[in-house]
Amino acid sequence: MKKFLLSLTLLLAGAAAQADAVDALREFAHEVKSGKASFTQTVTSPDGKRKKVSSGSFEFQRPNQFRFAYAKPFEQVIVADGHKVWIYDADLNQASSRKLSDALGATPAALLAGANLERDFTLKALPTEGGLDWVQAVAKQAESTLQSLKLGFRAKELAAMEIVDGFGQRSRLDFSAVQANVPVPAERFQFKLPAGADLIEQ
Repeated sequence: MKKFLLSLTLLLAGAAAQADAVDALREFAHEVKSGKASFTQTVTSPDGKRKKVSSGSFEFQRPNQFRFAYAKPFEQVIVADGHKVWIYDADLNQASSRKLSDALGATPAALLAGANLERDFTLKALPTEGGLDWVQAVAKQAESTLQSLKLGFRAKELAAMEIVDGFGQRSRLDFSAVQANVPVPAERFQFKLPAGADLIEQ
């Protein structure tokens, strides 16, 4: 009987943690209107043999404004100004842009900086792993090219995001120095084409 009660207690505790993770994501979407963080991104090939690590900073302002600035090993900036998404590759000195509605959809960026979490995604609690409480977000749009998308929370703080694309490539972003609801200057979400750079509009 004691073993049964212990197992039941552990089971209920695990279920509570999973439910808390869904609540943490909902609270993040509803209560956190802006923020910034550092991140390390690890991309793993479908066979698991090749890994590529990059790092940078992330800033956002709801709705639909964000800035991913990759610093290492190559400089790249992705900026959404609420109307368009801009991608600038410093090595190529080349930028591309496309309408936000075409680029965002049910993407990881929409999950972090979008305005309609419940409209775009179905949320499901996952088991705790690696000290984080995980939530799976399934895109409601059938045309989504992602196999899976999940977020990890430590208590109520966003700690990680893991994406598996349609080819089986896995990308994990680990966030640190997360600052929620801090003011982010408006110019951080404005893209200015560097001198001499080529622009490709899609």
